Amino acid sequence: MIDYERIIDFFYPEAGRLRDILCEHSRCVAEYAAVIVDARPELHADRDFVFAAAMLHDIGIRECDADGICCFGKLPYICHGVTGARMLRENYRRWFNDISDIEPYARVCERHTGVGLTREMIVERNLPLPVRDLVPETVEEEIVCYADKFFSKTRPTEQKPLKRVIASLSKFGKGNAEKFMAWHEKFEG
Repeated sequence: MIDYERIIDFFYPEAGRLRDILCEHSRCVAEYAAVIVDARPELHADRDFVFAAAMLHDIGIRECDADGICCFGKLPYICHGVTGARMLRENYRRWFNDISDIEPYARVCERHTGVGLTREMIVERNLPLPVRDLVPETVEEEIVCYADKFFSKTRPTEQKPLKRVIASLSKFGKGNAEKFMAWHEKFEG
């Protein structure tokens, strides 16, 4: 398994509230995702990968602007996933010999926003993101994305009720809530 703690230490070497928020939130997402993997062996999801990917999925928040969670970077918060993916890809040699070793973790970073962002959504909403599909494709990517929706960074250890998750996703289009409910059935139904 990847040493996600070493990677977090590299990008967040200083103790402080931002690191605490990142680690608390990521730990809750990782633990919830691991419960899903354990409960659904028929999905053949890689538990170690899911846990480590969940610990790294928000690594890019430090470069974004979100005062409420102690992020004082310059980028819009919607960029935190693609930023995290870029950070991992640019620094892969610190942990691996080959970029392909970090790529699955980078993909989770860039694909976990909402229930994924399609090329069409990015263009329609004029989002400051690369114009390409950023949608979970593997079951592991889906599990991390799904588990992430139950935990915010403003209250990182408090699990949101399903009704609140659905209401939040519905604000961005009916299709988002429907996709999430399909995942809910797949992972917890």
